[in-house]
Amino acid sequence: MQQSAVVEYGLRRAIISAAVIAATLLEILDITIVNVSLPNIQGNFGVGIDLSAWIVTGYIIANVIVIPITPWLAARFGRRQYFFASIVLFTLASLMCGLSQSLGALVLWRVVQGLGGGALIATSQAILRDTYPLREQGTAQGIFAMGVIVGPALGPVLGGWITDNWNWHWVFFINLPVGIAAATLIWYYLRNPEEPHYKKLDVVGLGLMILGLGSMQFVLEQGQQYDWFDDGNIRLFTVISVVSLVAFVFWTLRSKNPVVDLRVLRLRQVAAGSILGAVLGISLYGSIIVLPQYLQNSLGFTATLSGTVLLFRAGAVMAFTPITAFLAGRGIVDVRISTGLGFILLGLSNWMLANVTTPQSQFGTFVTALIVSGIGLSQIFVPLSIAVMGGVPDKEVPATSAFFNVSRQIGGSLATAVLVTMLVRGFTSHQSALADMQTLGHEPTAHYLQLHGGQRSVPALANLQGIVVNQAAVQSYADTARWVAIVTMMMAPLVLLLNKPRLGMFGGE
Repeated sequence: MQQSAVVEYGLRRAIISAAVIAATLLEILDITIVNVSLPNIQGNFGVGIDLSAWIVTGYIIANVIVIPITPWLAARFGRRQYFFASIVLFTLASLMCGLSQSLGALVLWRVVQGLGGGALIATSQAILRDTYPLREQGTAQGIFAMGVIVGPALGPVLGGWITDNWNWHWVFFINLPVGIAAATLIWYYLRNPEEPHYKKLDVVGLGLMILGLGSMQFVLEQGQQYDWFDDGNIRLFTVISVVSLVAFVFWTLRSKNPVVDLRVLRLRQVAAGSILGAVLGISLYGSIIVLPQYLQNSLGFTATLSGTVLLFRAGAVMAFTPITAFLAGRGIVDVRISTGLGFILLGLSNWMLANVTTPQSQFGTFVTALIVSGIGLSQIFVPLSIAVMGGVPDKEVPATSAFFNVSRQIGGSLATAVLVTMLVRGFTSHQSALADMQTLGHEPTAHYLQLHGGQRSVPALANLQGIVVNQAAVQSYADTARWVAIVTMMMAPLVLLLNKPRLGMFGGE
């Protein structure tokens, strides 16, 4: 690993870091902040959840499509120019989203916003890597981790507060001052590691990738809504996705100028790191999806209060990430040990959450599990980034960063699809099983009816049905947490596939 030609020091480095992390937070926040406001948007436009879901789906599809081609775009137009343009595009699209007067317009501008946002997340990590000297790579990845990990936790809090106190338009308007400031600082302070140069565009490869990834995201985001493969459109887009992605791989590996360089996956740490990144996305976004639903629907928390619960995880991340970055960046702790420990802690925290998922849980019930989750996340992102990014040649860094980030996004989408399906089907299964138990021969049921007016009491029977429904929902929420725990634990041994960092790679002695 060689020292970058655009390393910065002092105030200039601080300004670039602040601008980059602000841009990263904008992109990450917008993945989660809008989810909280969806019911508000649905009511405003008079549409159902199936149509409003495109507000999220369109954004994520655009994200996943643009991230892999970011290295090509940055080389073609210059990283500074491309990053600046992406912030401007994201900010302008945010303004137009807030001004939208129809669902169609909102979805259109969310897609544009996603195109700008995907570039931000994919480019930020490479910029920070080049801005910091070798001995401070742990610090660089720690700063990036703050945006990637803390962002999803802050999104529900901010979205909930806006939803409870203002209106959904401000979910987008709050991006404007941050976007304008970040774009201005990037334009005046960021330097290009190399000048823009012409690169022939592999149009066929690009088309196959867009078709494959776009169709895959459609299936993941809309599958449960349309009952998966019982729906003709889901089957069609699944076939399109599989055929397009297989054709893309064969075409790209034979292309002289691939739009995405798949050959970087020949490096063991990149392949293993991408899989681990997907697992990180599952755990990171899985709880963001499920936990607020449980807190609001089963426990009656407000949107703001349910978001506030997640701040305990964000607080633990912010407290422990600098320590992890220091130890990992100087080679004091083997990054494979830190990453493996982090995945174990993540799995443990999800299992703890499952065990406290009850109809009577209180605000403080979740604190310990979320702090453990935050500590686990702090042990994963920086060491994993160092292991993946630090072990590749400089020319492979942009492609490696793109693969690492798109794998995390796809992992998050996979978590959304699988967990929502598990919730729906688990609820039906648990409700049926619980309902079958509610007979007069079941002593708790008989005792409950006796205390509340007798077995023929209509109010008592109605209340009993409500208890069954709520208990079935709670059990299905607990099931999803256990599933995430099991997957996270099972994937932890993959850290052994990461290369052991070379002595002194990051300035350690």
